[in-house]
Amino acid sequence: MAERLGVTQKTIVRWEKAGKVGLAKRDWRGWRVYDKNDFKKLKTFKEMIVYYGEDKNDTKT
Repeated sequence: MAERLGVTQKTIVRWEKAGKVGLAKRDWRGWRVYDKNDFKKLKTFKEMIVYYGEDKNDTKT
C-alpha cells in the first residue's frame, strides 16, 4: 500500500496514530490489511497535504 501511494510504511502508521486517517483492519497475524476504500481514503489524504519549500517552477536567478 505504501509503495502504491509513494510514501513509507512509517508515514501511514504515523497518519493512523495522529488520527489523520482511520485505523487499518488487522489480519490474524496482526498485520495491517487495506481494501479499496482504505486506499482511496489514504490517497485523498496524501493529495490534501501541502508541501512547502523550493518552487521548482521558479525561474528567478
